Amino acid sequence: MATPPGSFIWYELLTTDLDGARDFYGAVVGLVIPAEPTPGPMDYRMIGTPGGETVGGTMQLTPAMSEGGARPGWFGYVGVDDVDATVTKIAAAGGQVKMPPTDIPQAGRIAMVADPQGAPFYVMRPTPPPGAEDTDSCVFHPEKAGHVAWNELHARDGANAFDFYADQLGWEKSDAMDMGPMGTYQMFKVGGTDQAIGGMMTSPEMPQPTWLYYFNVPDIDETLERIKANGGKVNYGPGEIPGGYFIIQGNDPQGAMFAVVGPRKGAQADAA
Repeated sequence: MATPPGSFIWYELLTTDLDGARDFYGAVVGLVIPAEPTPGPMDYRMIGTPGGETVGGTMQLTPAMSEGGARPGWFGYVGVDDVDATVTKIAAAGGQVKMPPTDIPQAGRIAMVADPQGAPFYVMRPTPPPGAEDTDSCVFHPEKAGHVAWNELHARDGANAFDFYADQLGWEKSDAMDMGPMGTYQMFKVGGTDQAIGGMMTSPEMPQPTWLYYFNVPDIDETLERIKANGGKVNYGPGEIPGGYFIIQGNDPQGAMFAVVGPRKGAQADAA
C-alpha cells in the first residue's frame, strides 16, 4: 500500500562533523552511516537502521551554509502530491520558503519551508524506483529499532500550529493530554488513517519553535549511559510517558537536538 500524502517519508541530519555524528549515532541509536565519502559533488550519506533499512540521509554543512545561518539539526520530510502547489499554499498561509522547489536526480522534487512560527521542515514528492510506486517507505515505525517512532512539534502556540498543519498537510487530531500549566499536548495523525504519528505542544522554553524526532532504542538506561559516554548532552530524562516507556531529549556533540524512546529493561526485570 502506498504511503498516504502527509506522511513523514525521510529524515535528514545536517551536521558540522559527519564522521563525529556517524560515531555518535552508531553508538547511541545503532544507526549505520557509511565511513567513506559519497563520490560526486556532494557528500550525502544514507542512514540505515540496525535492521538494514534506509530511513534517511546526512550531509556536512558547508562554510557557506553555516555563514547563511544553517545549524546542525534533524529535519523531517513530509510527502505531498504537488511540491510547488504546497509551497505556494504554505507561503500564502504565513509560512516561509527556505529553499524553493528543486529537483534532486533519482530522488524527487523537494522544498524546505517553515511554518508561520518558524519551525522548519521539508516537503517532497519522491521519485520511486521502477516497480516501487506502491511501496510503503517505512521510515517511520513506532516499534522498530533505529526508526523514528514519534514526531513532536514544540511551538510558540500549539493550537495555532495544529490549525496550520491541518490546513496544509491534511493532518487530523488524535488523542490529547492536559499538561496543566503547559497546556494541551495534541496528538495528530495523517488524514484518513488511525495511528497517531506525533504530537504538538506549546513550548515557550525552547529557543525557537522546532521539530523533535524520537528514535526507538531497546533500553533507555543503557542509551542514557551511551549518550554521556559519547559526548552528548542530556536536556531531559529519562522521563516516563504513557504506556510504560521512557524518553530522553538531548543534543549530539555537534549541537543537533534529538530524542530517544524505549523501555526501562532494568526496572522491568526487577518487577518480574
